[in-house]
Amino acid sequence: MKDFLIGLLCFCLLPAIKNVNSGLLAANVDHDSITIKKCQDFKITGDGASAAWNKTGWINLIQQEPKVVSYQTKIKVLYSEKGIYFLFNCEDKKLTSTMKADNMNLWEEDVVEVFLWPDENFPVYFEYELSPFNFELPIMVPNNKGNFLGWLPWHYEGDRKTQHATSVKGGTPESGNSISEWTAEFFIPYKLLAPLGNVPPETGTRWRANMYRIDYDNGEAAYAWQKTHKTFHEYNKFGTFIFE
Repeated sequence: MKDFLIGLLCFCLLPAIKNVNSGLLAANVDHDSITIKKCQDFKITGDGASAAWNKTGWINLIQQEPKVVSYQTKIKVLYSEKGIYFLFNCEDKKLTSTMKADNMNLWEEDVVEVFLWPDENFPVYFEYELSPFNFELPIMVPNNKGNFLGWLPWHYEGDRKTQHATSVKGGTPESGNSISEWTAEFFIPYKLLAPLGNVPPETGTRWRANMYRIDYDNGEAAYAWQKTHKTFHEYNKFGTFIFE
């Protein structure tokens, strides 16, 4: 009789146990995802001055490994009918940025980065980097089981070209100078992401993505929205953008 009553109690509690587990799973998924709010297109100024940015909140990046120096890095993301917008605010004390041209190894100095993987059917994603002095690196990256190399866009002009600008506070914008922060703002048009699938996004569309910063005040310090281990190119560790 005792065994029967215990069995009956477990049977009655099973739905509640399932609901608890489902809730925990949902919480984990939510932690790895953010909702991207929709906006009208606006002008990129490099300082986040547009009122459109008031539609959404900040997302904090976390330093990948503990370092002596740790800076706050926060991001906002919006999307429109034509493309997706990013705003990075980077606390800093010294600019490390000597490269004066696009398409260089920008990740070897202070930089912000975004990786967009709209279609999980193929291990191909878009990587965008921007330096404090507004030099960019836009590449499409095929990743074959960890073997990857970026390809520069073709016919990169007109409505296929990004819009981007940066600004510096607390000092003059020269490499090695003391500052208090720098800001990067950019717009990636959907036409640049062709022919990736799942583009443009609609309400409810999900893209895998990650967002990063690298700073060189005291050696290399990497910051990420979703933590990776060996490289930023671990696309299976990306989070999820859910378009409102």
